[in-house]
Amino acid sequence: MSHPSAEDEVVELCSELIRIDTSNPGDHSGPGERQAAEYVAEKLADVGLEPKIYESHEKRSSVVVRIEGTDPERDALLIHGHLDVVPAQKDDWTRAPFGGEVADGCVWGRGAVDMKDMDAMVLAVMRERLRQGRRPERDVVLAFLADEEAGGTWGAHWLVDNHPELFEGCTEAIGEVGGFSLTLPNDQRLYLIETAEKGLAWMRLTATGTAGHGSMVHHDNAVTALAAAVGRLGEHEFPIQLTKTVRAFLEELCEANGTEFDPDDVEKTVEGLGPLKRMIGATLRNTLNPTVLGGGYKANVIPQTAIAQVDGRFLPGHEEEFFDTVDELLGEHVSREFVHHDIAVETEWEGPLVEAMAAALRAHDPQARPVPYCLSGGTDAKSFSTLGMKCYGFAPLKLPKDLDFSGMFHGIDERVPVDGLRFGVRVLDHFLDHI
Repeated sequence: MSHPSAEDEVVELCSELIRIDTSNPGDHSGPGERQAAEYVAEKLADVGLEPKIYESHEKRSSVVVRIEGTDPERDALLIHGHLDVVPAQKDDWTRAPFGGEVADGCVWGRGAVDMKDMDAMVLAVMRERLRQGRRPERDVVLAFLADEEAGGTWGAHWLVDNHPELFEGCTEAIGEVGGFSLTLPNDQRLYLIETAEKGLAWMRLTATGTAGHGSMVHHDNAVTALAAAVGRLGEHEFPIQLTKTVRAFLEELCEANGTEFDPDDVEKTVEGLGPLKRMIGATLRNTLNPTVLGGGYKANVIPQTAIAQVDGRFLPGHEEEFFDTVDELLGEHVSREFVHHDIAVETEWEGPLVEAMAAALRAHDPQARPVPYCLSGGTDAKSFSTLGMKCYGFAPLKLPKDLDFSGMFHGIDERVPVDGLRFGVRVLDHFLDHI
């Protein structure tokens, strides 16, 4: 019986995964990941593996399986991806967000780049390798996870806390948002590999005052106190602080552009990145963005409390000073608590695994220039780093020069080029031969 090649199968796998709605609103009201987990488990079992589904909460399902390597003495590698996606409003999209349609050279739909593309690439590569009897030298643990889009509480965090034995021996990990190409104006292609990511602090702010009639003179108004605090947070600009990863990226960028790196004018350097400047620019400093505001229930009633939510992100090594600034800006009348809080991570841009990623990219794109970068958001790498793993973002894609890749994440008309998927399969296969 003949089977499709990994390059051919990856498109079908990505499309079928997109058609399984795994929207995660963050409150367990969505469809969950159970159907997608069963799909993935079936594809893995089909090539002789024995995957197991772990359910942390009703329908919040993750799949984990270990592939034994040819050298059991070596440390293991974790390859992880998440199965959930952020919600999508159908009427906003050109093509159905859960249609998985293949058109105009792309696979369209929610999750196409975040991150059912990588899930599909890993499945396609492993299915082909195992059919051919090509096991990697070191053990490889595959984890397809729940709940990443809401912070991983019911996915990676839960598995790390409750089943750390699944990752025994794993010293390194690769996951999402890395290995993608960025074509510069001079046509050089950088491939950004994530070696760091900012920490996150989703905070709920509460101001408490005295309830009363809206017609009275009132100096103890919770809404006023909250609005002032939110204004201070939203208007505050943190100073630029170059971490080792961000500095390394900017130096590589300048060298590729044939310009001199100026640490006193890094924003000018970032400006030349086109759409990607939004993501890279956010890694120059800590950030605070108010996102939710509420209080009161009637125009003539002064409420006792008012609430808001804020999305805070802090650079590796700068968490303490970040919260000192937040508390100073809040003032004495507004308290904060976490909706979700997670660490910043940063690892070294060196070693055999980094060399294997770089070599795999160059083998399939001779113009590839692999560079480290810091992600402004967060991934499940945060959870796995607590087990001592060095974590990298490496979901390789060769992208068209004019594609706004960062805009695809959580955006409308999310899509991934078919050629990019096939390229990623080739790169991952090469990588697994050299780990």
